[in-house]
Amino acid sequence: MDGTMGLRGLLCMYVVPLLALQAMPAQGSPTDRPKGSEKRQAVNTAVDGVIIRNLKVNCKVTSRFAHCVITSQVVNSADEAKEVAFDVEIPKTAFISDFAITADGQAFVGDIKDKVTAWKQYRKAAISGENAGLVRASGRTMEQFSINLIVGPRSKATFRLTYEEVLKRKLTQYDLVIKVKPKQLVDHFEIDVDIFEPQGISKLDAQASFLPKQLATQIIKKSFSGKKGHVLFRPTVGQQQSCPTCSTSLLNGDFRVTYDVNRDKPCDLLVTNNHFAHFFAPQNLTNLNKNLVFVIDISTSMQGQKVQQTKEALLKILGDMRPGDYFDLVLFGSGVQSWKGSLVPASAANLQAARDFVQRFTLEGSTNLNGGLLQGIEILNKAQGSLPEVSNHASILIMLTDGEPTEGVTDRSQILKNVRNAIRGKFPLYNLGFGQNVDFNFLEVMSMENNGRAQRIYEDHDATQQLQGFYDQVATPLLVDVELQYPQDAVSALTQHRHKQYYEGSEIVVAGRVADHKLSSFKADVQAHGEGQEFKTTCLVDEEEMKKLLQERGHMLENHIERLWAYLTIQELLAKRMKLEGEEKANLTAKALQMSLAYQFVTPLTSMTIRGMEDKDGLKPIIDKPPEDSQPLEMLGHRKTFMLSASQPSPTRPSSNVMQLPSQVTGVDTDPHFIIHVPQKEDTLCFNINEEPGVVLSLVQDPDTGFSVNGQLIGNNARSPGQHEGTYFGRLGIANPATGFQLEVTPQNIMLNPRSGGPVFSWRDQALLRQDEVVVAINRKKSLVVSVEDRGTFEVVLHRVWKGSHQDFLGFYVLDSHQMSRRTHGLLGQFFHPFDYKVSDLHPGSDPTKTDATMVVKNHRLTVTRGSQKDYSKDPRHGAEVTCWFVHNNGAGLIDGIHTDYIVPDIF
Repeated sequence: MDGTMGLRGLLCMYVVPLLALQAMPAQGSPTDRPKGSEKRQAVNTAVDGVIIRNLKVNCKVTSRFAHCVITSQVVNSADEAKEVAFDVEIPKTAFISDFAITADGQAFVGDIKDKVTAWKQYRKAAISGENAGLVRASGRTMEQFSINLIVGPRSKATFRLTYEEVLKRKLTQYDLVIKVKPKQLVDHFEIDVDIFEPQGISKLDAQASFLPKQLATQIIKKSFSGKKGHVLFRPTVGQQQSCPTCSTSLLNGDFRVTYDVNRDKPCDLLVTNNHFAHFFAPQNLTNLNKNLVFVIDISTSMQGQKVQQTKEALLKILGDMRPGDYFDLVLFGSGVQSWKGSLVPASAANLQAARDFVQRFTLEGSTNLNGGLLQGIEILNKAQGSLPEVSNHASILIMLTDGEPTEGVTDRSQILKNVRNAIRGKFPLYNLGFGQNVDFNFLEVMSMENNGRAQRIYEDHDATQQLQGFYDQVATPLLVDVELQYPQDAVSALTQHRHKQYYEGSEIVVAGRVADHKLSSFKADVQAHGEGQEFKTTCLVDEEEMKKLLQERGHMLENHIERLWAYLTIQELLAKRMKLEGEEKANLTAKALQMSLAYQFVTPLTSMTIRGMEDKDGLKPIIDKPPEDSQPLEMLGHRKTFMLSASQPSPTRPSSNVMQLPSQVTGVDTDPHFIIHVPQKEDTLCFNINEEPGVVLSLVQDPDTGFSVNGQLIGNNARSPGQHEGTYFGRLGIANPATGFQLEVTPQNIMLNPRSGGPVFSWRDQALLRQDEVVVAINRKKSLVVSVEDRGTFEVVLHRVWKGSHQDFLGFYVLDSHQMSRRTHGLLGQFFHPFDYKVSDLHPGSDPTKTDATMVVKNHRLTVTRGSQKDYSKDPRHGAEVTCWFVHNNGAGLIDGIHTDYIVPDIF
């Protein structure tokens, strides 16, 4: 390059965070620094010639609405072009609202548009496997934003990302978390948080988890008075160093600002620019006693650490029960059992008996989720009808499961209906989904339909604390049947204003529009049931106070109240559409999309394109938000992206695989050999299917969603007379009817939606594209990976052969299938879920170099042979040997039915 900056959208599949989550132990004491060390170290802050000159995070919080801007200036001090990364983590609940890059006097600004428009406009992608821009899930509460570009020699670039979110009050405080990880010393590093709360700030604190306590006290400046609070973190280069002579940085972890506001009044009502925000969190209320039933999954999948952590959490929760509470425990595996079968008071004797029960219970069988829930609901319903002493208590149902319903009623829509009809809106249901195998969307919809919410419990060392932390949020109900009412002719577009329960330490926020001529008479009434009495209060707008507030905060307050309303409305619409179908879902989606565009938020319905930023082919990056329920990468075993993007490979870095792949092998390749990995046996089974060229075989078929993978056989054109005619997969069809997605793959081309004239890619392309819930990554001349939401991930491997030998062909591998439904079938699909077999009587076979054995599987007794097949999922050229038990006669006895049952008329 000639000193100018070549801008290209680049997909960052490796992680070089500037602000990210990790923790690094301090090396040496950074508190005593020789004078001048900052200056001396600043000279040595470059990493491979790239210096982060400035890195600033500026957050302005106005009435719980946070507006954060991350700005980073990067300098390439080298004499050659370098690839640089802007890589930050932002809260999952936040919406990106702006992004810009400035380089050599040029500005490249983000435009937000709907995904359909983005797809039509940018029909093609040609990105390197390590290069592009994206937002993806990266942790429990964070999403990672990455964009890479090429910076010319002795040139600089400035990145600016803006995101916004409403801070939610939990356990008596609001948390603003900023992830910090520059990976090098930064000349000018700064976090500046400015808070303005009309109610007045009652407490303010800031902590840096990555700093020694003494150093944190020295350099974190915090103050608050009246309505205003301020936190400033501006470490010098010397204070960033992990030791006085180190070039490594201490800045590696969470920077957390926590605060709360005064609660002199039970509620606060703000009205500006024809929009209002109503904050309700009354103090000094008497705690309500509660009727609490835990419904716990004890199926065998909970074995090991999960059941141990569940028991630990239950024991701790039982220790926190109050004398006036009533409770019971329901366990479900293949069957359902309850501890008492009815509510009992939380007396010392009952609590001890319950602790004994928790410590003794063992795991058994499958997952009768429907039966467990209905038993728990019946206990609460029966108590409300027959025990007068608990009729005024706050009833709460909490379920914990780690899997899908596999026993009793397993149809999800029927379970939802059963639960809805049994609860009938009388109390909330909270669902806790443990680990990665749980159908979290299903749990989320169920909770939403029953006045509760779902929360994922991550399979980690702190799962006990996660369970306890959730319970703490609902442990102290103060009010039930809370309704916030507004003059009917004065308001429109209200966010959720009815809540089944209000808990200590939380806050209810309602926002909406106010008619012009109704501002002076606008008010809010609140009605609820408290301990032994009705709760009523009225909130009025203090117009003089509002004028003062606007003078103090100016346009920011006016603008933020409206954006707070828009943010809450979009979040609620996105949640509601999950439980709808057909026209109702389409209408809500259209409304959420319209608002996302109007307020320029990157939501699951919109994409951000970067104006003026393009490669030599005129292709531009598109930045997407992950789906509403995307899991952290470390739980998936491979890296997922959620975007359509474009660029060319980086000149300074070789291309690599688009996704990191797990090692387990389940797939079909070559002639065609089926390879079935059985993880619970730490073993592999193999079989061949011998059929004529042109035959189409069903590989994967999920009747619950319609998702399918079919493959068509081609022959060996170069075979000699009398030679066995080898067959190979020469055409694959992957379809997801729920979204209209179809992908046809041949050794020559990859066609998206071929029957409706979609785009065609060649294997020379490097591309990443998305349609609704399906992501397709083409890894140039090697393979492609298809990810279907969180349900499954599949790889197609391209086999190029020597000219004149036989035709080019395809291999197909399953990388992740744990979320596919239990009814999934097909030659590969039937093996997605555990099955059992036994091998015995090992003896020499007809080939003395191979061992034969007897296998008992699916009530069949088979003779199998120890052999090997090649797995080409990691090395499409040479493959890797996989040792397996070979099942003869087209897999007879191992597959359900006979192999001809799997012949289908077409690839779609």
